[in-house]
Amino acid sequence: MISKSPLPCVRPAGWKLLATLALVLVVMVWYSISREDRYIELFYFPIPGKKEPCLQGEAERIASKLFGNYSREQPVFLQLKDYFWVKTPSAYELPYGTKGSEDLLLRVLAVTSYSIPESIQSLKCRRCVVVGNGHRLRNSSLGEAINKYDVVIRLNSAPVAGYEHDVGSKTTMRLFYPESAHFNPKVEDNPDTLLVMVAFKAMDFHWIESILSDKKRVRKGFWKQPPLIWDVNPKQIRILNPFFMEIAADKLLGLPIQQPYKIKQFPNQAGIEPGPRQ
Repeated sequence: MISKSPLPCVRPAGWKLLATLALVLVVMVWYSISREDRYIELFYFPIPGKKEPCLQGEAERIASKLFGNYSREQPVFLQLKDYFWVKTPSAYELPYGTKGSEDLLLRVLAVTSYSIPESIQSLKCRRCVVVGNGHRLRNSSLGEAINKYDVVIRLNSAPVAGYEHDVGSKTTMRLFYPESAHFNPKVEDNPDTLLVMVAFKAMDFHWIESILSDKKRVRKGFWKQPPLIWDVNPKQIRILNPFFMEIAADKLLGLPIQQPYKIKQFPNQAGIEPGPRQ
């Protein structure tokens, strides 16, 4: 399945505008996957024959319509400076905030990065597509069209190798959590693909720290064993700002942010993630 952003293009305006764009893309695909019929009606799209003009301010307009009041100051990815020099307490625990996980996160952010690649920043007009994992892409012959987008976002361990004719070969960003991480990212991703971790629990930070710092591997606390050996470049890893999980739950899915421990439900890349997840 493919989700096309409702934004035809966006002028580069630094972190604020890119954060808004990423917010719209990510939360809309989470929401639409859980509403399959509506997904097909609204988001399965024919490839346009020509590019539409860049519309300045369109990202902000769409985001405001979807989410109402929201902060444009939020970066897409978490940054070390926000946890090292400035102690900014978070109101929520994971996945909606970093409360209680700051020390772990600080160690992870010390060896990863947060920047947006210059190849994206320098684009006059950014066109983005989110490629899901559904079987509807089989025999679609959309691979070439997908590759033409400036930013191609994939979810979890969605396969690419062997399916390039239908799903394309380009992956700008891949969103994942430990249990959904592909055991060999180099098989499915490009050398410059950004691996964006969506953290649901503190154990997720334990896992990625043990991998990147070559510490004793974490084996418990997961519903499925994540990779124990993960050959990745730490500088290609980003940590998604939990603010966007909060917005997805509150504004799109209507989930309460504070939920009883035994029945927690979270938005994730495959619909709703049941708890407990601590």
